Amino acid sequence: MEISEKLRETKNYINGSFKENTQKIMDITNPATGKVISSLQLSTFKEVDLAVLAAKKAYISWSALTYKERVQVFFKYRSLLEKNIEELSHLIQLENGKIFSEARAEVEKAIELCEFAVSIPQIIQNEVQEVSRGVECRTERKPLGVVASITPFNFPNMVPHWSMPNALVLGNTMIMKPSELVPLSVMRIAELLQEAGLPDGVFNVVNGGVEVVEAICDHPDVKAVSFVGSTKVAKIVYQRATHHLKRCVALGGAKNHLIVLPDANTEMTASNVVASMSGCAGQRCMAASVMVAVDDVQTIIDKMVVEAKKIIPGENVGPVITRQAKERIENYINEAEKNGAKILVDGRNYQVSENPNGYFVGPTIIDYVTPDMSVAKEEIFGPVISIIRTKHIDEALEIENSSLYGNAAAVFTQNGAHAKYIIERASAGMIGVNIGVPVPREPFSFGGWNDSKFGVADITGRSSIEFWTQNKKTTIKWNAEAKTNWMS
Repeated sequence: MEISEKLRETKNYINGSFKENTQKIMDITNPATGKVISSLQLSTFKEVDLAVLAAKKAYISWSALTYKERVQVFFKYRSLLEKNIEELSHLIQLENGKIFSEARAEVEKAIELCEFAVSIPQIIQNEVQEVSRGVECRTERKPLGVVASITPFNFPNMVPHWSMPNALVLGNTMIMKPSELVPLSVMRIAELLQEAGLPDGVFNVVNGGVEVVEAICDHPDVKAVSFVGSTKVAKIVYQRATHHLKRCVALGGAKNHLIVLPDANTEMTASNVVASMSGCAGQRCMAASVMVAVDDVQTIIDKMVVEAKKIIPGENVGPVITRQAKERIENYINEAEKNGAKILVDGRNYQVSENPNGYFVGPTIIDYVTPDMSVAKEEIFGPVISIIRTKHIDEALEIENSSLYGNAAAVFTQNGAHAKYIIERASAGMIGVNIGVPVPREPFSFGGWNDSKFGVADITGRSSIEFWTQNKKTTIKWNAEAKTNWMS
């Protein structure tokens, strides 16, 4: 299904309907063409407060339903995602710029996340035990109330599903703040949830920038906040939300290291590393950013160059999100070259003839990078990989461990002992062996370490159940005659 290049104005979605907003408007641009495709009404604390009031009211009846009743909405919603997958994928293309196959894969992952949510009644179990004669103790997981989710630009459909289905199935009601750069997918998600039968006020969308994020963190009736974005902002959100005594899990940036050993399979390693660094134009927190080449892996590097040259912007890789992002990424490459690194594949100043105003950066491989260079330390968020050459595994691990981040790490080898050695010592929350993008599948949870995540629980999978609920403990005694233990 094709979608018109010019879309309707983006509005807030509160209590089951789209609301007009008197605040200033910003343009929404297709990064592949540089053309304006929609506009966004920015919001203030006032709009957040209206959304929270609607969510508080809806919480009373929504939380009173059983798990089995709540998941019925998400069985229908999952079917709607499947039915509308073409439209949803084109919408991602328009606002984010991804190629169609990547956009479709994102919606397919959203469907998988919904499948986990509808399994929650089979996963979540209350505990009951007769702890003394005639005395019973039980624990039950209860929802928190009104919660919020702040989502990024790089996965406008998938990341909202990291938090929304689980939080709602567990009985909470939600305020979602999508990135102001890509608000269109979440607006359509709201419509599909309503079509699936979600009661008004259970899911609300408030668009905007910093002011909305601050309002969510400050609002006394918001009990928990999930955030996905840069580490700089993740720290601010975590500190502000927890300062107001909320639960918060805030996922930040990454600098993922792929350690390549000499015995690694050449074809598989080269294709995996290049796909990891260039997929979604490198705009994902699981992208390969640094390849640590141990000893002689020149054959693999040569093959990576061949593979990278097969990636053509505008054909099998999309643009980066803004003109400013393109300039920032190219400045990193310029600085590395100036400091003595060798550019093996150069994606700077790339133009797609049919879309000369698009924000394209070609795949870039930078060799002979040293650990002190900015391209080796800082998150670039583009289709760029830096190669650091080392002699020994321990030297490679020292480089990986020194990173401030800790989202993912991977090792490419055919030696099980070497793989185990690196798995045990890499300082990252998600590890891959011969896998360039080691994203866990449901029910395993997503979340990094160090400056890649702030908070206790992970954002998806079983771990998220703990984040979105609280334990209620009950002790019951009916047998007044039993006087044989301390609880009597």
